Amino acid sequence: MTDGVAAIAELPRSLADYPDLVGAGLTQTWLARMALEPFNGIATAIFLLAIVHTFAASRVTAAAHRLQDGHDAANRRQGRSPSPSVMAELLHLLGEVEVVFGLWALVLLGAMALYAGWDTARHYVNDGVTYTEPLFVVVVMTLAATRPIVSLAESCLRRLADIGKGTPAAWWITILMIGPLLGSFITEPGAMTICALLLARQFFDLQPAARLKYATLGLLFVNVSIGGTLTHFAAPPVLMVARPWGWDTAFMLGHFGWRAAAGIAASTMVYYLCFRGEFARLATLPPVADEERPDDGTGAPLPVPAWITLVHLGFMVWTVVNAHYPALFLGGFLFFLGFARATAAYQGRVELKTPLLVGFFLAGLVIHGGLQGWWIAPLLASLSEVPLFLGATVLTGFNDNALITYLATRVPNLADELKIAVLQGAVLGGGLTVIANAPNPAGQALLSRFFDDSVSPVGLFLGALGPTLIAGVAFRLF
Repeated sequence: MTDGVAAIAELPRSLADYPDLVGAGLTQTWLARMALEPFNGIATAIFLLAIVHTFAASRVTAAAHRLQDGHDAANRRQGRSPSPSVMAELLHLLGEVEVVFGLWALVLLGAMALYAGWDTARHYVNDGVTYTEPLFVVVVMTLAATRPIVSLAESCLRRLADIGKGTPAAWWITILMIGPLLGSFITEPGAMTICALLLARQFFDLQPAARLKYATLGLLFVNVSIGGTLTHFAAPPVLMVARPWGWDTAFMLGHFGWRAAAGIAASTMVYYLCFRGEFARLATLPPVADEERPDDGTGAPLPVPAWITLVHLGFMVWTVVNAHYPALFLGGFLFFLGFARATAAYQGRVELKTPLLVGFFLAGLVIHGGLQGWWIAPLLASLSEVPLFLGATVLTGFNDNALITYLATRVPNLADELKIAVLQGAVLGGGLTVIANAPNPAGQALLSRFFDDSVSPVGLFLGALGPTLIAGVAFRLF
């Protein structure tokens, strides 16, 4: 191996390259690892700055709006026609949550190139990071948002909502109880997309109070995160551990699934009782007219033939079954785009902008996350059962939960009760922030238009805190 190839292979260092410091404390271990590889500290500092930027994105967006308003006012005073402000547009770009980690990935790339050379930086971004999950999310979000799939989900859930007379509360409870469980079968991004689109149509369009909006968004994120634990093949944090630890669907149902379902039901009903007055007000409002769809010239939406819905379901199944093989699910997606074009009379618009932004967000996150194992792995290894459960919950708020469970598989001789605790914590914390679980950016992107400027991280955290605590009780005390 040449010196150049050896240098390329050094970042990130394998966890096995770090010496095992017997008897050393956690701080000593971290300091020793930074001394051995100084770039660890640089990469983590850039990652922390990206997290701070994420939490400040709503303020940046608000500043962009104020700057644009001032620019418009100046144009009116001078008798000029309205025009976009370049500075306002740049601030708006910096305030887009979906682009934050991508922007800081450029900073990371530059720092790595200065530290170890361009070849090392290029090798890490191109060969050292796996982009299968971001690519999969782009495809499954696009498929799940198509009119035939959403119409099918809506018609199925309508039968349950009709038991409650089809009120906004009945739709809200049905979507938030049943929809997240689909994540165990059609994957969490698919479930998130369907739930978010139906909530937008049946609930958010009615303009509920701000507190209920944030409570709903937080509840949705938590329910989707824990709702993917009924099986061993759909949720990313579960996929990371199922094969290394030998867990199958029966194990997941017995140790996680029924507890997750109980937590989802309890959290949803508690929030319903807390906001029942607001739901009663929403029930008095007239339904909001459906938005643009293809029609037959009379204004009525064209009914989707059953065979088109079946073909869409076939594309969904193909994508889920081949979720680990980008060449297959991307090839299938190209065929889908052709099919959607050929059957455009029965389709809505194939939305690509939002899925692409979400995929960009996740790609940036995995670039940063791949360099954080040096401090997360020893932290997980140092904790006993309850602290590990709590630690995984907190860490998930600042990292994608699949990264937490993946690093847990690298901890040698982890006891069975500790394995259960770390997965419980990882999925439990998946609703606390937008970066905690891969589907969260999809839900936020689809629902952010209902929030002033953008979604507040504090509002999201407070909205998710109650369901997180309730689900934690379901996981640990039953």
